[in-house]
Order: sequence, then structure tokens, then C-alpha cells
Amino acid sequence: MLKSRFHSVRLHSCDLVKHLSDADATAQSMEDASPAKWHLAHTTWFFETFLLRENIADYQVFDERYAYLFNSYYESEGDRHARPERGLLTRPSLDEILAYRAHVDAAMKAAMPDFSEELNALVELGINHEQQHQELLLTDILHLFSRNPMKPACLPDLAQSARSGTMQPLGWMAGAAGIHQIGHDDNGFGFDCEGPRHEVLLTPFELADRPATNGEWLEFIEDGGYRDPMHWLADGWAWVQAENIDAPLYWSQSTDAIWSEFGLAGNQPLDMSAPVQHISLYEADAYASWAGARLPTEMEWEVTANHDLPCTGQVWEWTGSAYRPYPGFKPVTGAVGEYNGKFMSGQFVLRGGSVATPPGHMRSSYRNFFYPHQRWQFTGLRLARDI
Repeated sequence: MLKSRFHSVRLHSCDLVKHLSDADATAQSMEDASPAKWHLAHTTWFFETFLLRENIADYQVFDERYAYLFNSYYESEGDRHARPERGLLTRPSLDEILAYRAHVDAAMKAAMPDFSEELNALVELGINHEQQHQELLLTDILHLFSRNPMKPACLPDLAQSARSGTMQPLGWMAGAAGIHQIGHDDNGFGFDCEGPRHEVLLTPFELADRPATNGEWLEFIEDGGYRDPMHWLADGWAWVQAENIDAPLYWSQSTDAIWSEFGLAGNQPLDMSAPVQHISLYEADAYASWAGARLPTEMEWEVTANHDLPCTGQVWEWTGSAYRPYPGFKPVTGAVGEYNGKFMSGQFVLRGGSVATPPGHMRSSYRNFFYPHQRWQFTGLRLARDI
């Protein structure tokens, strides 16, 4: 039931921050990240702006100033606070943001029984929008805490507490060559960028039966992978040199050459059998070149996933496909039409999901997307090759 799902998702966001102090929830570690407090407020602003303010005659806006503070990128909603300065918002406090959420949630509870089918579809979008921000909240807090020399644990209860075990040899799955349909099939929710459903032609290929692991990535490092320009795209090689990149984000090496990785459970010895994560597209592409393979296309990935092969849930997997519209794509009308289409330039598609992805928010048609240098998300790779 939609009303039940709405409240469940809203409560989950609050659960994610219950261990945070006001300072934790306010700080912003880089321009790409946002404070936890801002995520909580922005997702609330979405429901207040597009559901309550526009459609409920007697709704009282919680604070008129919040529209400026917590709009993200909706040009049609007017001016907004500069993204790089979100961490300067020491006011409103975390408690005030939680009060804002309670105000909007109460109004939604009262209004939802009378919503039309069109408004219920907008509620569904808002629910999935909030789930996206739940994942962003975790990745942003992880980045923030990684900058703290104390290396505090972010969410130990959500972290993968058990070691992954012995690394299994890499195997290959034969891909389904031929003509296939990809894209959301209109069964359940899908973002607009997941459609329209359309046909694609795949030539013979194979896909690795699991993502690349930390142990395999360490072999790449020890073989000089970060020092050999022959494996790198030109932009990637320039990025490696400019940023002095020599390992995945959050990896560190002690004076006795022991590797560790900072994650949701804090700093831990590197698990050699776990999927490598927090790598950029540039790194993923260079590793694939070093391994004598390539990155899969998003079409290959989705067709393989639709054949019930294990392609989701550990890390977001980079593909070699640019984030561009599918044939026949048209943004929806109104302000929410700015949701995805305007970002279809300069980014690459990732598929799957990660330990930070909320339950019920993964599907084979899901198109995540980031710029090729970004790696603070839980991003990894799965190899592909032509046959």
C-alpha cells in the first residue's frame, strides 16, 4: 500500500541519522557531497513542494525560507542556495529539520487518502527519490568520516560484518547474443530515463560471473597498473597524474605495507575476496584493459541480468555506456521533468546496486549515472569480453 510504503521510507531516513550529532549532520566534506541534514530536508521539500503546496488548499508551509535552502537543481522552482555552501547551514538545526519532516509527514498522512492517480504517481516518484537520497546520505557520511583522522564507524549495523571468505576463481558466462528488448517494462515503478523499452542487437560476448575483487585489484597495483599509461584513457591518465591516484578511494597502506580499507564499519584490514569498490570509470577501464578484457555495455549487462544471472547487489558496476536518452525518450511535463533528462551529458551508466542501496530499490533496468572521475559511491566493475 502506497501510504504504508511512504511512511516506511520516511522512517528509514530518520533511522539512518539517529546516531549522528548535529555537527555530523551539518558538515560537508566536498562539493559533490551534501550534509545529512540537507538530504533529510531536501526530500521533505520535494513532498511539500510538489504534493502539498501545489494541491492542498489549506496546507501551511512549514517555513517559507526552506524553499531557497533545500531546492536542489529545479530551475523552475526559482533560486536556491549554492551547492558548495550547503555545509555552512548551521541553522536550521537537525532537530528543526526533523520537526519539518514531522510536519510534512502529518500533512501527507491526512491528504493521501484523497489523492488522484496522478498525484499517487508523484508520491511514488517521491518515495524512490528519497531512497536515492538515503544511498547518497550514506556515501556522503562515509566520505565525511573518512576525512576524520579518528576514522569513526559510520553505520556498523549496516556494514558487511562477515568477511567474504575465500576468493573464487573468475568464471565467464556466455551472453545472449541477438536481438533483445531492454528498458523498463512498466511493471512497477521506473524512472523516466529507464524507458522507453526498445530493441537492441548484441554480438557474441561473455560476462564475468562476479565483480572484480580487492585481491585482483591489488595484483593490478603491484603490476604497476597505476603507472603504465598504456592501459589508460587520455583523460584518465591526466586525472591519475593530476590527483596522484595510486589506489581505490579509502584504501591506505601502513608502514609495514599492510593494506586496509575505510568503510561503513570503520577502518578494516583489506578483504581480498570482497568486490573492489570506490573506483572511478577511468580506473575501471584501465583495469579492464590490463586484464585483457573490457567493460560491458549497459545493454549487455541488462540482458544478462534479465536471464537471472547474478549481476546485482554488491557494488554498482561501471559500464562503458554513456548516459544518454533511449530512442523516443521524452521528459515528463512540469518541474519534475528536470529530474533526469537534463543530466544526460558527460556521464556514464552504472548498473546493479550496493550495500548502501535501500531494499527494494534495485532492478535490472535501473540506470545509475556518474561522471567518469567520481568514485565516492560504492562503485566497482564486472569484466566483459568479445567472443
